Amino acid sequence: MSTPADLRQASPATVAAVTRGRTRRNRRRRIVIGILVVLIGAMVAVSLMVGRTFYPPGDVLKVILGQDVQGATFTVGRLRLPRTCLAVLAGASFGLGGVTFQTMLRNPLASPDIIGISTGASAAAAVAIITLGLSGSAVSVFAITAGLGVALMVYLLAYQDGVSGIRLILIGIGIAAMMNSIVSYVLSTAGQWDLQEALRWLTGSLNGVRWEETVTVLITMIVLVPVLFLGSRDLTVLQLGDDTASALGVRVDRTRLLVVVCAVGLIAFATSATGPIAFLAFLAGPIAARLAGPGHSLLLPSALVGALLVLLADFAGQYAFGTRFPVGVVTGVLGAPYLIYLIVRANRAGGSL
Repeated sequence: MSTPADLRQASPATVAAVTRGRTRRNRRRRIVIGILVVLIGAMVAVSLMVGRTFYPPGDVLKVILGQDVQGATFTVGRLRLPRTCLAVLAGASFGLGGVTFQTMLRNPLASPDIIGISTGASAAAAVAIITLGLSGSAVSVFAITAGLGVALMVYLLAYQDGVSGIRLILIGIGIAAMMNSIVSYVLSTAGQWDLQEALRWLTGSLNGVRWEETVTVLITMIVLVPVLFLGSRDLTVLQLGDDTASALGVRVDRTRLLVVVCAVGLIAFATSATGPIAFLAFLAGPIAARLAGPGHSLLLPSALVGALLVLLADFAGQYAFGTRFPVGVVTGVLGAPYLIYLIVRANRAGGSL
């Protein structure tokens, strides 16, 4: 990482080369972000227009503006619009939460769905529905609280003169296995109706979305995303290691705690609305890194990639197959091969991820 002092001491040719490199990276990042925004806009339009009944863009726009259009007012305004809005918001939340952990711990496996945060929220929701007989917002509160609690547990167990990425991942995988055992036991005692209700919290689904859930996720993002972006520079510096980050003036423990709280909050509230969309937080960051390239914060590209992935996976799950699948099933099919690829690569590299 070149500093202004380094560049002042360098030769003119070196300064010119560094400047050209930064210009290329900035241009690439802007192009990638622009393309992602256009693709998200296109998928939003397709999601609102296409279904069992096709509504032209004019009718969709009238519904969004509050006008009454026969048929479209209910189908678009009450069914498709909240579903599409939540897909964008939840996808961005999962993408931000995942890339925050991956960047901070310098490991692509350090995503909330791998280290047990999403699984903890799912287990709590299953217990709330099947064992306690709760529903609606009470289940969401259980899921959010459990997600935060599991994150705190993993962090405290992994803390020993600092947080080691590998130690946190291994502890998180163990906690996730425990949570999965709880889910399996609870499901074995469930009645048919409770089982159907709980499945949403185990696979990740946008079915039956209500505006209340969408608004809750939106408010969470309004509160937490600015804080996360304000800490993005320090988060990027943490990739250099704790000692180097401290030498560069970063308050390591405070920065890590701040970004962890924001990331876990985004993941927990998104999970409370959609359930744990499998591998989404795991995939968004690496895809964004491949597209945008090195040298910049991956928060915004990862948020856009997460939103686009959910829109694509939900649309494919509804219309690309002979039957309808929840969005989490489609993302699980995408994420599992990538996880296997990472493990194979680690073996070939002597255990280095």
